[in-house]
Amino acid sequence: MANKSIIETDVILIGAGIMSATLGMLLKQLDPAIRIEIVERLDSAATESSDAWNNAGTGHSAFCELNYTPEKKDGSIDISKAIKIAESFEVSKQFWAYLVANQIIELPDSFITPIPHMSFVWGKQHVSYLRRRYETLQTCHLFAAMQYSEDRGLISQWIPLIMEGRKNDEPVAATKMDLGTDVNFGTLTKNLFARLGSMENVNIHFKNTVIGLKKKNNKWNVKVLNEENNNRHILNAPFVFIGAGGGSLPLLLESNIPESKGFGGFPVSGQWLRCTNKEVIERHCAKVYGTAAVGTPPMSVPHLDTRWIKGKRELLFGPYAGFTTKFLKSGSLLDLFRSIKFSNIKAMIFAGVRNLPLTKYLIDQVRLTPEARLDALREYYPNARKEDWELAIAGYRVQVIKKDEEEGGILEFGTEVVSAAEGSIAALLGASPGASTAVSIMIDLLHRCFSDQVSSAEWQNKLKEMIPSYGKHLGNDDILTQQVRAYTSKVLGLHEHS
Repeated sequence: MANKSIIETDVILIGAGIMSATLGMLLKQLDPAIRIEIVERLDSAATESSDAWNNAGTGHSAFCELNYTPEKKDGSIDISKAIKIAESFEVSKQFWAYLVANQIIELPDSFITPIPHMSFVWGKQHVSYLRRRYETLQTCHLFAAMQYSEDRGLISQWIPLIMEGRKNDEPVAATKMDLGTDVNFGTLTKNLFARLGSMENVNIHFKNTVIGLKKKNNKWNVKVLNEENNNRHILNAPFVFIGAGGGSLPLLLESNIPESKGFGGFPVSGQWLRCTNKEVIERHCAKVYGTAAVGTPPMSVPHLDTRWIKGKRELLFGPYAGFTTKFLKSGSLLDLFRSIKFSNIKAMIFAGVRNLPLTKYLIDQVRLTPEARLDALREYYPNARKEDWELAIAGYRVQVIKKDEEEGGILEFGTEVVSAAEGSIAALLGASPGASTAVSIMIDLLHRCFSDQVSSAEWQNKLKEMIPSYGKHLGNDDILTQQVRAYTSKVLGLHEHS
């Protein structure tokens, strides 16, 4: 009979991605004595959604992502989400700067790299939208450094690949934000876990799968199977965080907390075109986002994207979305079907019926020929040659489906934290802008699940030390924003100006 041992701890983190790494590091800074057990099904950290090839890598700060600034029916532009995301990314940078400045973690130069964030559109209607978006963003100091142009000559200097071979009679417009960054979340996550693993009272269990999750005597009883030796052990803790990417939903449903009722998931796969021609790669230096097709998920917003992966400069275009029934790249084709429960089937059916155009779009994307993919690329890079690009598999995302009183069920395209009323368990669901806003998301989780400790003077002071803007809205404070940006840029080796 396989061995079975019981490990008592304070916190269990399921999944070794950026979310668990961030929460674990925050907790150890706030309470160095806290005991943490981390469980990961695969053999290393950051293998799924946090991996550099599976993640957009854009330090999502709403500088270039047009889906964060929707146009209202009256033609005005709603920038509220953009402000919130921009604030959140500044919070992430502050925490990373604190960790680096205090030598808690060492991060290679390739972890975060300055790179212009740009939006590029063509056609009268899109140019009008981008102009109004720019004008509206200029009302907030977070976007004050943004440049806007309809001048083909200037845009050609910014992004030559995108302008060469383009029709002269076509109106074009672009915005450029030099404060943009490329973040290798895989590198960051691995470094956070390497440091966590060296701390007292922290154990990381790789190649271990959670096979049971149940509440007993005010503690969560988590059954874990060691895939290497087939041994089983039980982890007991008053708090569990499920940060397992696409694997979070099945575990949340298994927890049986009332708050999980009605949640479902809609998996979307992704692919990139990866440039193999060094000369082409060197001629483009920006993250250029365009407009998504109507009815498509935010992860399908096309972008021609300069990246740094494993210290090497790369150029990607995509992502091309696709339909899948797997929740993870290493998951099972039965994942979607296993996630259907009595409590969420109504929401899933209603969301499915209301999003039939999306399903059709995803299936059409799966059937794209190499020529059709190249045609999509040529809308952004007219002179693209087929021999300079290869297909690379991107990560999987599980979009959140939740019950809705009026609609029956709705498909959400954001990041959602679901937690028990008493705060003993929480799960992170959803996708973009996830990783970039991980620190803000985890601080919100601390307020929900560690409310007594967070309200203490000790935790409050520590949070303010780690995140100078803690408790304040950077969108309302120009001077604080400038101070914070100057500090994080200096520590992280980014721009010296704000």
